[in-house]
Amino acid sequence: MRTVEEHQAVVTGLLAALPVEEVPLAAAAGRVVARDLPALVSLPGFANSAMDGYAARHAEVRTASEAAPVRLPVGADLPAGRTDIPPLLPGTVHRIMTGAPLPEGADVVVPVERTDGATDVVTISGSPEVGTHLRHAGEDIRAGDLALPAGTALGAAQLGLAAAVGYAAVPVRRRPRVLVLSTGSELVEPGRPLQPGQIYESNSVLLAAAVADAGGDAATLHFVPDDVDQFLTTVRAELAGADLLVTSGGVSAGAYEVVKDAFRGLGTVEFAKVAMQPGGPQGAGTVDGVPVVTLPGNPVSSFVSFEVFVRPALRRALGHTSPDRLRTTARLTTALRSPAGRRQFLRGRFDGEVVTQVGGPGSHLVAHLARANCLVVVPEDVTELPEGAEVVVVLIEGALQ
Repeated sequence: MRTVEEHQAVVTGLLAALPVEEVPLAAAAGRVVARDLPALVSLPGFANSAMDGYAARHAEVRTASEAAPVRLPVGADLPAGRTDIPPLLPGTVHRIMTGAPLPEGADVVVPVERTDGATDVVTISGSPEVGTHLRHAGEDIRAGDLALPAGTALGAAQLGLAAAVGYAAVPVRRRPRVLVLSTGSELVEPGRPLQPGQIYESNSVLLAAAVADAGGDAATLHFVPDDVDQFLTTVRAELAGADLLVTSGGVSAGAYEVVKDAFRGLGTVEFAKVAMQPGGPQGAGTVDGVPVVTLPGNPVSSFVSFEVFVRPALRRALGHTSPDRLRTTARLTTALRSPAGRRQFLRGRFDGEVVTQVGGPGSHLVAHLARANCLVVVPEDVTELPEGAEVVVVLIEGALQ
């Protein structure tokens, strides 16, 4: 029986780093920077005003007060975007807007609230300290400094920075193309009438959404018959262009395990038991040179297996420097039991301090899975935990509120 870490290493080893492509910023949300990006310009690119007010020489306005205001002529009007900035002559001020370049000679901006707001001769009734309300060139980042290191996930702030330092497009790793296949002759497309013994097929929907959440592009292959020859023929016809095939079902020890029967005959996919619950039966290898990961068919087993093995491998291939879900610790609200020798992944609700188990350990309890927002991890050597015990929780997304 493999450990969780051993099977993680097998799955990770199947997926190489994906090719790099240039993507416009508008299409780069959620992608991962493939190489270090230095700033092409400094931020700010020039000294500018941090306030609406008046650019002045501090020595000429420092004595201003309500009792003894200072009156100075306004030499120029400086809106943001003006490029011809006249120097500040002695004995004058320039009216200036936030973001406008600071004129030569100015060393303070007096906020408009401390003036009468005039445009010809302004009355100043108070002055801040020298250097106040100024933004200096390069104080945020200087041209040539590292703006976005390789491995940075591009969210709103990171895309804003990329644009601000001059990038119209960024190098990212191509999204993995993942073919998702759910097996089982008992499966029926949702919306159609069910016959006795049939169930609605849900794993392909679940796994395709999980692939997308991990950063991949998923294509689904539905209702492949439980016949080895037909199964192989259908799968091989769809593999061209795929970076990964993920299957669910057909990998246990029963008599009609089509995935195991078909791929074992090729000799390139290895099947094993992993010391975990749910998700013990697993497989990994290649088919016609394409990486393949075979997951168990029960929905919770399939989901947990994807989270533990496939998601981090996909994110690592995309260039994420931290491919795993965030983890934290919490205290149990109730006692729990766990089988010896298997790492347990229980569904839970985490509120920031404590975690409550959601449903039982059964791998078919998909409604309980949908209400969970974390996985509670119980180590292999732990069989009982009392109420209040501290456990590791893996934070997952998509839980009902």
